[in-house]
Amino acid sequence: MKRALLVAGLAAVFAAAPVTAGEFDKQIKARKALMQVRAFHMGILGAMAKGTMAYDAELAQNVADNLLAASSMKETGMWPEGSGNDNPDNKTRAKPEIWSTYPKVAEKGKDMREAATKMAAVAGDGLDAVKANMGALGDGCKGCHKPFQAPKKK
Repeated sequence: MKRALLVAGLAAVFAAAPVTAGEFDKQIKARKALMQVRAFHMGILGAMAKGTMAYDAELAQNVADNLLAASSMKETGMWPEGSGNDNPDNKTRAKPEIWSTYPKVAEKGKDMREAATKMAAVAGDGLDAVKANMGALGDGCKGCHKPFQAPKKK
């Protein structure tokens, strides 16, 4: 009986508690992790294109395929409205314009997927193919980051 009262009491307290900091922690953590995965794979392709890493056709193809998979994910659950940097409790640089101008964001995401698709189609075909497609990949990233991501705080 005491246990039931304790559980009921705690449930009442938590139900009455306002939403506090950390409401979007899981979503923000997930989207940051996805961006790290993309950056990791872009870094390998970029290093090959710059000549700071030897070109390896199999690795380039695997990395490009992974980048395409990561760029093709449906991310809606990672980006709930209110999870931007307009709430100081959110540890993110995502600007609230992501939600107010959503069709633009979706268009930029499509551009990234198209660039990743093109890279995945040719990455194993030679260094020149990787080099020729790096610009479009970079533009795909910048398409969202530049207008919809606040600069890092110093």
